[in-house]
Amino acid sequence: LLQEVEALVSHWNLYINLGGFFVSLFSVTLFGPWSDSVGRRPALILPAAGMALQTAVYLLVMYLELHVAFFLLGRILSSLTGDYSLILASCFSYVADTSERRVRTFRVAVLEACLGTAGMVASIGGGQWRKAQGYINPFWLAFAASLAATLYAALFLRESVKQKKETKLFTLSHYKAVYRLYTAPEHPSSRWKLALYSLAFFLIVTVHFGAKDLYVLYELGFPLCWASDLIGYGSAASYLAYLSSLAGLRLLQLCLEDTWVAEIGLISNIAGLVVMSLATTTPLMFTGYGILFLSMAATPVIRSKLSKLVSETEQGALFASVACVQGLCSLVATGVFNSLYPATLHFMRGFPFLFGAIILLIPAAILGWIQIWESKHNYNHFHGASVSPA
Repeated sequence: LLQEVEALVSHWNLYINLGGFFVSLFSVTLFGPWSDSVGRRPALILPAAGMALQTAVYLLVMYLELHVAFFLLGRILSSLTGDYSLILASCFSYVADTSERRVRTFRVAVLEACLGTAGMVASIGGGQWRKAQGYINPFWLAFAASLAATLYAALFLRESVKQKKETKLFTLSHYKAVYRLYTAPEHPSSRWKLALYSLAFFLIVTVHFGAKDLYVLYELGFPLCWASDLIGYGSAASYLAYLSSLAGLRLLQLCLEDTWVAEIGLISNIAGLVVMSLATTTPLMFTGYGILFLSMAATPVIRSKLSKLVSETEQGALFASVACVQGLCSLVATGVFNSLYPATLHFMRGFPFLFGAIILLIPAAILGWIQIWESKHNYNHFHGASVSPA
């Protein structure tokens, strides 16, 4: 019976995640570019209200003991309004609208740290609450939080788009705006930079999601055999990387270019995963978590770099595409890492972490190559400008 339940849970999780991803893929790339014209507030109100509706459907399913297929209905309703992906896209677009270029990386990092802090609070508090009172009451908090976010965006949030204009919502021009970002950018050199930064972002986030999915399984198994308290501490340590990365990024920015800060963050990520892949004792596993203290420094740098490659009127389209990439990362990570773990148990339990560390060498090489190219280009441009009058 337990195996049958696990199989059903796995299948329905897959249906819900796939359904949500493919529906939101079309809604996010519609609402994101639309917000470049009409403003960010509508693009924040809609997904927050949609998530409140989704949670309300989930509560009805639990109270009325409806068929599990209604969970899929709730997810699709939320995805039609953009879901979590549109909230991410709109929030990052809002930060890009309201920050100067020189401080944008840090502002983006603050927003990512908020995501990590919220995840830590929800993981620790929600788990204890569920143990004490069951599943339903924590969902009431989720419903209240979504409703509060909707009301805040509708009543109190100041609009960040300076020159709003009326634009039709249901038109192909919004999808074309996303397409033009990568095929006909404002500056010709931006095309391949956008593609390379997007690839680097995809690989980094895929490894992050994939490794995170396996931490608990790895810690439960032999030889670590962690109990629930140690697993809770490990989860908290993984989320603390968001805050430590924020502090580290701020300090390193005082003496280094953003790209080199991202490179140090990737080195931290690679080293931490390698240590975890070899961890056979509790102290060594926590050492791996400690080495990951700068692992989240690379993604805010890449988001900021992407933001600076497009104009002010394309931020919504850009972050909509980035949000879709992040959604794809979650699906790919689940498929690849969850398949790799059982397949490699017989020769190395930590091989997926080692695999992730190897994959991270690719974005490290991409970021380094772009930085070197830009340095040479700027030097040649400056040198040419200085000697041309002679």
